[in-house]
Amino acid sequence: MIAEKENLGVTVELEQIIGFLKRNSQLKEVHLRILSQTIINKAARERGLIVAPEEIQAEANRQRYEKRLEKASDTLAWLNEQMMAPEDWEAGICDRILSNKLADFLFGKEVEKFFAQNRINFDEAIVYQIIVSNDKLAQELFYEIAEQEISFYDAARLYDIDEKRRHQCGFEGRLSRWHLKPDIAAAVFGAQPGEVIGPIKTGLGYHLFMVEKFVRAELTPQRYQEIRDRMFQEWLDSEINYLRYS
Repeated sequence: MIAEKENLGVTVELEQIIGFLKRNSQLKEVHLRILSQTIINKAARERGLIVAPEEIQAEANRQRYEKRLEKASDTLAWLNEQMMAPEDWEAGICDRILSNKLADFLFGKEVEKFFAQNRINFDEAIVYQIIVSNDKLAQELFYEIAEQEISFYDAARLYDIDEKRRHQCGFEGRLSRWHLKPDIAAAVFGAQPGEVIGPIKTGLGYHLFMVEKFVRAELTPQRYQEIRDRMFQEWLDSEINYLRYS
């Protein structure tokens, strides 16, 4: 027996859980996550990486604060809702800390080098966009905006096919090259702020773009983690493939 809800009189057996995962195409995902953690544990052990009890306690305290679990009874009630024992929770925390330690050990020194070599790809632009359904309208809007007969913002509010973007006057947000298709990225990052770009045809329609300003990329803690995690996941994938096909 895996779990039981006494008030409903429902018992869930291991075979039912496996069957559910199979029917919903989730068993492979769970299997890969278990395999990934096995690889992480082995690699960390080989490199002498460990997680101290104080580290687990500090992360548990952080999670309790985040979830507003002020009393021990609140924490126990939450664990019960999640169908976990305190030992399960601590083991999960330990796994995540160990994974981060291994990622730092393997790729921490490579992140700055990778960022320096690929900095241009992390540069960002504050972008406005209009998408319309036909080329003729896109061309007309391009010339009207260029001749200042209408502002880009008003054109987006009046003609964009997307309701949300109309309400935001075409505002798409702060985007890096990674967010855009290569041809669009080249056009956007090759333009001057305020210049109308397009029309560019895609499967969505005919696009006009305008850049408000460019933002030079910096290696922030968040970006460091994104790059490190990407490198770590690529390493994990290669380790999994080696085990599966060797």
